[in-house]
Amino acid sequence: MRIKQRYLFILAIGIVMLGIGGGIMAWRSVLSFQNSIHKRPVDQPSIPQPQIGLNILSGAHLLIPSIGVDAPIESVGRDATGHMGVPTKHRWDGVAWYQNGPTPGQLGSSVIDGHLDKVGGAPAVFWNLHKLRIGDMVSVQDKSHHTLHFQVTKIADYGTGAAPLSQIFGKHDGTYLNLITCSGSWSFDENQYLQRLVVFTRLVS
Repeated sequence: MRIKQRYLFILAIGIVMLGIGGGIMAWRSVLSFQNSIHKRPVDQPSIPQPQIGLNILSGAHLLIPSIGVDAPIESVGRDATGHMGVPTKHRWDGVAWYQNGPTPGQLGSSVIDGHLDKVGGAPAVFWNLHKLRIGDMVSVQDKSHHTLHFQVTKIADYGTGAAPLSQIFGKHDGTYLNLITCSGSWSFDENQYLQRLVVFTRLVS
């Protein structure tokens, strides 16, 4: 009887360990899939370590000197349609950070968006975002003048339903800051621009 109980006990432990091992392998498979999606990083001699992050909830600014952007940052979540919100405090000259993701400087993909133009077509904060080039610098500075610098690694236009959300919001193999605005032609039927411009950047200092 004792031999039978011992056998059943050893068999039970084996089944539990097999289940744990399978769960770990499945989780690693998910991470491997996320990290294998289309990467085009700029070659760098070293990869900076993730920072604690900036205090962007009070007085932080997005700085892009090459296109003259110095924009206050506010935090947003998702709107009623489930999409990332847009700035409301400084609607046209401010930008919005997606608060459900990491703070700029933390490991993962921070995302900031801003308007292309105002009602009527006058330029808004990201009017010249398309002029950025790979290698250009983007910075985020908090009210204590703690500043992080990011380098543009990729610029791409996507149809409104074709943006690669896993690349924009879901990469965790580095420290990223991705900028989004509207682009393409205006659709009167859909009352929106037909494309989204995404500028991908990576922390350099």
